[in-house]
Amino acid sequence: DYTVHAIDIGAGDQNKPEFLKISANNKIPAIVDHDTGMNLMESGAILIYLAEKHNQFLPKDNIGRATVIEWLMWQMGGLGPMLGQAHHFLHFNSGRSEYAELRFQNEAARLYSVLEQRLVGRDYICDEYSIADIASWPWVSRYEWQRINLDKYPNVRSWYKRLLTRDAVQR
Repeated sequence: DYTVHAIDIGAGDQNKPEFLKISANNKIPAIVDHDTGMNLMESGAILIYLAEKHNQFLPKDNIGRATVIEWLMWQMGGLGPMLGQAHHFLHFNSGRSEYAELRFQNEAARLYSVLEQRLVGRDYICDEYSIADIASWPWVSRYEWQRINLDKYPNVRSWYKRLLTRDAVQR
C-alpha cells in the first residue's frame, strides 16, 4: 500500500524544504518508507529497494540479479534520459532546433533497436517480469512523443502490449 503525494513542479514544490529532506536533488520520484523511516530518491534506487524489501521483481541468483540490474542501468543511463530529451525537443519544443530533433529522434530509434533485439525470444527484458520492465515501460509508453512507429519494432510492440494488460501497469 502507498499514498501518492503530488509534487507540482510548475509551482516549485520540489524546492520546498520538506521535499528537499526527501529528495536532495529536488527531483521526482522520491519515497518515504514509513515502515523503516527510509527516505529515498532516484527511480532506480527506489525500484531496487522495493524489490529487495518485498522479494519481488529482482532475482536472488547472482547472474539473474546482475542481468536485471544491467538492464535497469541501461534504462537509467540511456533509455530514460535520451527519451526524455526526445520528449523535450520532438514533442514539447518541436521546430526550435532541427539538430536536436534529429539527434534525439535517431537516438530514440537506436535505443528501440537495442530493446527490440533484447526482446527476441523473450516476453520480458530479463525473461521474467522485473524492475527492468517496470522502469522501461513508462518511457516506451510515450512512443508517439518520440516519433517512433512501434510497427518497426514488433518485439517491443508485443512487450508493450503485454505489460499494458498488467493490473499494476493499468493503475
